[in-house]
Amino acid sequence: MGDLTSAPIPAVRPEDHLRGQPDDPELVVMYADFSCPRCAVAAIALKDAGSSVVFRHFALRARHPRAVPLAHAAEAAAMQGAFWPFHDALFADQGRIDDPHLWDRCNDLGLDLDRFEVDRRSDAVAQRVTRDLREGMRAGVTVTPALLRPSVD
Repeated sequence: MGDLTSAPIPAVRPEDHLRGQPDDPELVVMYADFSCPRCAVAAIALKDAGSSVVFRHFALRARHPRAVPLAHAAEAAAMQGAFWPFHDALFADQGRIDDPHLWDRCNDLGLDLDRFEVDRRSDAVAQRVTRDLREGMRAGVTVTPALLRPSVD
């Protein structure tokens, strides 16, 4: 048998959720799940430290039944320019992650709730979440949070 190797972490892309500077030598790619308490701690610590971060989804239904729906919700918020505020709100209060609480977050952020509902059920959102998960798996991510350095193209 050959050696087991992983693919590199994909380089930062224009469509990535980036907080900070893409050329920051300390940039971290965080593969995470919005239902993961350790991810919340890491996300809050990275934000408080002012770290440059790319967020990518590593949502597995088998680990938590709300993981994929929350990833889809965050992507729907992103389609209205509110990924990071939605991200921060989810991690700040993981005890309230059911749909009525998501709708409250949308209202608090001034999002169009009808558009949010359509977008979170869209193929584009599902494909984005699946892409992140597959790329993370190829790169050897097995647990969340995974804090990695991106590849340089």
